[in-house]
Amino acid sequence: MPQITVDYSAELAEAFDRPAFALALHPIVAETVDTKIAACKTRFRRAEETVVADAPAGDVLVHVDISLLPGRTPETKARLTEAVLELLRAHLGTVTGATPHLSAEARDLDASYRKV
Repeated sequence: MPQITVDYSAELAEAFDRPAFALALHPIVAETVDTKIAACKTRFRRAEETVVADAPAGDVLVHVDISLLPGRTPETKARLTEAVLELLRAHLGTVTGATPHLSAEARDLDASYRKV
């Protein structure tokens, strides 16, 4: 815990330094939700095809999903997602020829979650 998944448009593969983003993200998550950096785990999933609204092409997206053990307030989760979006904007910079659509969500892990 936290389990972090980042879905991103394939067009961002070269422009999005994913390891640097994760290394910058983990301390933000740890501080905001009061956990240890060592507990943060991030995986990236490249989406080969994405369509945003009615745009036929040229738009890209990044969505960050952060799953946490229950107990964080809605305000804490909102603070976290705002910080994630700020970090994403800093790491993506200007995306040439595309409009980036960025989103983030913090949610509780299901009661069935286990780890070893």
